[in-house]
Amino acid sequence: MRSKMAALFLLLVLVLVLLLFLQRFSSSSYRPPPHRPASHRTGPARPGSSEGDGLQYGVMFDAGSTGTRVHVFRFRMENQGFPSLDRETFRAIKPGLSAYADDPQKCSAGIMALLDLARSVVPPSQWTRTPVVLKATAGLRLLPGDKAEQLLDQVRALFRESPFLSAEDGVSIMDGTDEGISAWITINFLTGGLQGPDRPTVGMLDLGGGSTQITFSPRHEKTIQMSPTDDIRSFQMFNRTHTVYTHRYTHTGTHRHTPSTHTGTHTQVHTPSTHTGTHTQVHTPSTHT
Repeated sequence: MRSKMAALFLLLVLVLVLLLFLQRFSSSSYRPPPHRPASHRTGPARPGSSEGDGLQYGVMFDAGSTGTRVHVFRFRMENQGFPSLDRETFRAIKPGLSAYADDPQKCSAGIMALLDLARSVVPPSQWTRTPVVLKATAGLRLLPGDKAEQLLDQVRALFRESPFLSAEDGVSIMDGTDEGISAWITINFLTGGLQGPDRPTVGMLDLGGGSTQITFSPRHEKTIQMSPTDDIRSFQMFNRTHTVYTHRYTHTGTHRHTPSTHTGTHTQVHTPSTHTGTHTQVHTPSTHT
């Protein structure tokens, strides 16, 4: 159950990451890259809805450690430009990008197959209005930096040759800050905190396996002024500027502390950090002599 919830949450995070790119490409200051192949130009290179139907598309690649997945999302634009997810098309391939670390070009076949799926789902009239984004997680983080970057460069080249909208930073490895902000956007998207300036936002505490991430929108300017610069981020979302504090505390996740909680314990332990009815057996050596 926990793995299914984690997968659902990751999916929602990816949706919101894609929405950030939709927002950027929709802005009046955005200019499409000059190198887009002429053969792919089927309309204005600016995301938008089909005439009269209020629909907008986005293509999100999730590059995990065991495989690469593509989500082709269709959004319906509601009142005041607030999107709702209307439909999703999904496909996954194995292995993950990291399996091609020694020969990056070999990843091309799989990526092209997923791009072909996206082309079959998105109407041709919408291709040049549809952002394509790839975010990598665990697998590429473990690779040496140069090998990971070579794989990302290969994907960037394939995206540039596709008919979709692409940006250099649209292909990257998600770091802790990215995940914290994306999770905060996800939570507030679901709770309605992003729907208007009069709607309050909520903070986010993500207790992961190896670390804990906290992200919230400070109420007081003094909090922003006194916080480390790297912990304060600002971004545009739904015609509003949001400023958040986000910080990752390493070595504070469940994999680190669950064994410590049970060390030397041979009886049942009750803890408020798990769901009611959860039963878990933990075998750890005692530190007591």
